[in-house]
Amino acid sequence: MGSTPFPPPGLPSLPSGVRLVREELVDGTTPVPIADHPGWRTLFPWLVQGVTGRGEDAGPADFALVGGGPVSDVHRRWMELIRVVSMQRAVLGRQVHGNVVRFHREGAVGIEIVPATDGHVTRTKGVLLGVTVADCVPVTIVDADRRAVAVVHAGWRGTASGALEEGLVVLAERLGSRPSDLHVHLGPAICGSCYEVGPEVHEALGLARPEEPKPVDLRAVLARRALAAGVAEDHLTVSAWCTLCGESPFFSHRGGDAMRHLAFAGPRLGLPAGGG
Repeated sequence: MGSTPFPPPGLPSLPSGVRLVREELVDGTTPVPIADHPGWRTLFPWLVQGVTGRGEDAGPADFALVGGGPVSDVHRRWMELIRVVSMQRAVLGRQVHGNVVRFHREGAVGIEIVPATDGHVTRTKGVLLGVTVADCVPVTIVDADRRAVAVVHAGWRGTASGALEEGLVVLAERLGSRPSDLHVHLGPAICGSCYEVGPEVHEALGLARPEEPKPVDLRAVLARRALAAGVAEDHLTVSAWCTLCGESPFFSHRGGDAMRHLAFAGPRLGLPAGGG
């Protein structure tokens, strides 16, 4: 999926002990370019998880059903993804950079778009949760004991309003999940060297207010928030990919892309009750 410094220069501000991982291309022959968390591939065999790439060699792999490219092309791409990962249903929100996280059960086969939602939780097999991103942070939360998963879209506004924490709350209230048992991954996003923002953003994130625009490491902010909420340090990983610097295999809003890649996860179909 291309190359970039490992880690990008904006990542050293992460809390000590948080592990960096580099998503790896699963199968270059599929019609949809997919990379996944290599550690989770083995640790959670019951879980479908990953992030799509740009796909520029065969045309851009845009997954923005809302405000993206031609609807027919994007819809076809979604259906290809559902088929490739052997799921039945996909759920996507009309993302508003907020902190609403919804719980999903069984539903109609195909694609469902829910209003004003930046996060999703499920434990239903065959349901694929997705958030579209192009610099913002995709947060994936896994409860291995309950075979449940959450996927959350966290830009600076969502981070400031507690989108990650709301994902933890919904898992706890709906399923009894405990933060100390959860695994959290902060996926490909713009790094702390590339993401320069105004003083008001630093202040909204609970950081010292600078006198002028300065870079902020949004994944470092989210990592600290996850740890403060009770997630164990050895259960927290951060992608080493920056969506903007180096030869990024992902879309970047600040890099001029109007398209979006997709971070997704869901309990896979077909495994026996004790299978991993």
